[in-house]
Amino acid sequence: MRDTIRIDPESKVPPYEQIRAAVANAAAKGEVPVGYKLPTVRALAGQLSVAVNTVARAYRELEQAGVVETRGRSGTFVAAGGDAQRAEAVKAARAYADAVSRLGIAREEALDIVAAALLG
Repeated sequence: MRDTIRIDPESKVPPYEQIRAAVANAAAKGEVPVGYKLPTVRALAGQLSVAVNTVARAYRELEQAGVVETRGRSGTFVAAGGDAQRAEAVKAARAYADAVSRLGIAREEALDIVAAALLG
């Protein structure tokens, strides 16, 4: 896992986000399989020379996104992550639906806006 995660101290991206993104990308690409046990928070913090809270925050955000799951004292494992991206898309769609509803935009117009955005 250490080879998968690299912290760029010169980056403007916070270290926790670099960790979160590296694990999420590795899981999405299948570089770490479902069920893979991640290093403990302390172990990864030591390997990367970052604070324990930095890794803990990254793991929390990964768990909230459904990329990993914590199994109590057994550790943190890569979850069946194919659903993580879908769950994030559903969350974004709900937020968009709430926003257009508050703005009074008709359903068809809201769908047209999404279609235009997807086309670039």
